[in-house]
Amino acid sequence: MAVDDPNATTTRLLTLLNVSATKAGKRKRTFEEAKPAEKLNKKRAVQIAAPEEGHHEPGRDEGVKAKDADTGRTETEEEEGGPGGQDEEETGDGADPYEAHFGLKPTVLTESAREAVDRRAWTSQRAKLGKLGSVVEAVPEGAESSSAAASRHQILEKLKAPLQSKQAKLPREIVELQNDLLNVLSSYRDLYITRTTLETQPSVREAVALHALNHITKKRRRVLKNNERISHAVKAGNPPPEDVQDQGFTRPSVLILLPFRSFALRWISALTAHTPSPDYQIENKSRFESEYGLPPGAVDKLATAEPGTYPRDHIEMFKGNVDDSFRVGVKMTRKSVKLFADFYGCDLIVASPLGLRMSIEKEKSADFLSSIEVLVVDQMDALTMQNWDHLQFIFNHLNQLPKESHDVDFSRIKPWYLDGHSAYLRQSILLSAYETPETRALFNHSLKNVAGRIRTERRWPPIEVPEGIDQQFIQFDCSNPKDEPEKRFQYFATQLLPAVLKSAVQSANTVIFIPSSFDFIRVHNHFRKNVGATFTVLSEYSTNQDISRARQAFFSGKKAFLLVSERFHFFRRYKIRGIRNLIFYGPPDHPQFYTEYLSYPFLDEGVDASDVTCRVLYSKYDWLRLERIAGTEGASELIKRGA
Repeated sequence: MAVDDPNATTTRLLTLLNVSATKAGKRKRTFEEAKPAEKLNKKRAVQIAAPEEGHHEPGRDEGVKAKDADTGRTETEEEEGGPGGQDEEETGDGADPYEAHFGLKPTVLTESAREAVDRRAWTSQRAKLGKLGSVVEAVPEGAESSSAAASRHQILEKLKAPLQSKQAKLPREIVELQNDLLNVLSSYRDLYITRTTLETQPSVREAVALHALNHITKKRRRVLKNNERISHAVKAGNPPPEDVQDQGFTRPSVLILLPFRSFALRWISALTAHTPSPDYQIENKSRFESEYGLPPGAVDKLATAEPGTYPRDHIEMFKGNVDDSFRVGVKMTRKSVKLFADFYGCDLIVASPLGLRMSIEKEKSADFLSSIEVLVVDQMDALTMQNWDHLQFIFNHLNQLPKESHDVDFSRIKPWYLDGHSAYLRQSILLSAYETPETRALFNHSLKNVAGRIRTERRWPPIEVPEGIDQQFIQFDCSNPKDEPEKRFQYFATQLLPAVLKSAVQSANTVIFIPSSFDFIRVHNHFRKNVGATFTVLSEYSTNQDISRARQAFFSGKKAFLLVSERFHFFRRYKIRGIRNLIFYGPPDHPQFYTEYLSYPFLDEGVDASDVTCRVLYSKYDWLRLERIAGTEGASELIKRGA
């Protein structure tokens, strides 16, 4: 998040400069204090004092002097050109999307554009972007409006070759999707894909990973090319060039946020698929697979279960290592990908919001997030089932002015970093199976990219449910979203629940499904204090023993009501028997959960559709969830009831 007050930015920057100047022992020689000329005549001209000694990355500075223990090469040898080598021409004239967006003077980074973004004033238009389908494109008010359909990616040939080889074996639709996605990403606009399917997730992951790798490579090439320019100037006795600002405050430029370690394994696999052996060496691969896969001898019951035992989406989400606290740095060099690199010496960070937050709070610093240029948040639907506050915490610490200098050479920092404007250029890529109010709010309020933003759209069909079930959608009035939780509870507690308790049939074998964890706690307390009926609960905190007892008590009729949180069903996915009446405190985020619970009564023999009732409590603010259940047209009709 950029610092909006110019005076505050200047003050913090001057403080940073002063602190940096006092650390004389850590400062490197300036350009004028170059090494003797004879050392510049060595085979590797990059190994000079000026560029490397003024470089901001401690891990890399140390590597210039010491050989890498695993490869026997110096860091300078490895770093030449980054992944992809130096066999392709640089395009420094602004024609390349990277140079145009992240160069010294990005044309989109105007004062009027920044002010429009801060006011959340956007000009939107609908368009169709190939296989991405219908989208809403938005640019800051007053900016030139252009469609991302005209964008064409410029992936370095050596990086693109592995993908093209793989695409030759893929269906045409998948190939077109990946190419269309790469073209849109090359515009460096924010992209929010609101509907990733199980079939397209691997292809989308590969394309985004290639875009991230291409970004890192072009950034490193620009740094190394300027290093050579400086070395030649020093060698010739000329002043160093003035247009060598090519870096941020710290080295990491790409951040990928994920819910579980298993997804980190998939993303690293997608990344290394573009850097195949023998051209590239993957360092610490065995350690990574050990720490991010299942322990030796462990059996993944989801992956090995008979087909149909578990829903497919549950298997894809939870197979493998589901630890939600992790972070790993990845360093890219010309011929290697080094896993478990130090944060200040890596190019890419793969982490969970929880793992990254714990690291920030432990070190009391988030400086390694100060120069993130490409942010990827995958499986946002899963992250909403975790603690959403962790993700917001990370967003609040992105692109802030650092507290320490970290041996940075301020003469090499791009001007818009020094101005505190990096958040206005950061590209954010959000991937989710569906939208929620939280994900839409994050997209609307936390992204400031002045190049614009793109959000995909789709029309939902009605979800399939068992025929003959009496479904009642009950709307309550609410005119302010802040009052919505209170209005919902009051309607439930004073009207819906009393009506149910008066019926001998509906006050037994009744499941109350509650999407929000906060609402779940409130309803639970209400039942505990004010409702005389017997009940039991299933939440994400229930132990295996608690679950077994609750299911048995409800099925046997000892407990009339069963309160179930959506997070419980997301993580555990148990089938519940004994259901005759369903009350949805709100439409579930996952539309398939609605279908599943309406099918559970038929697990018992002799149950007819007429024996099952279903009530869904909703307001106009449930549009996104309601649309996935009733369909776009059906949801529109339901919302109009209260208009």
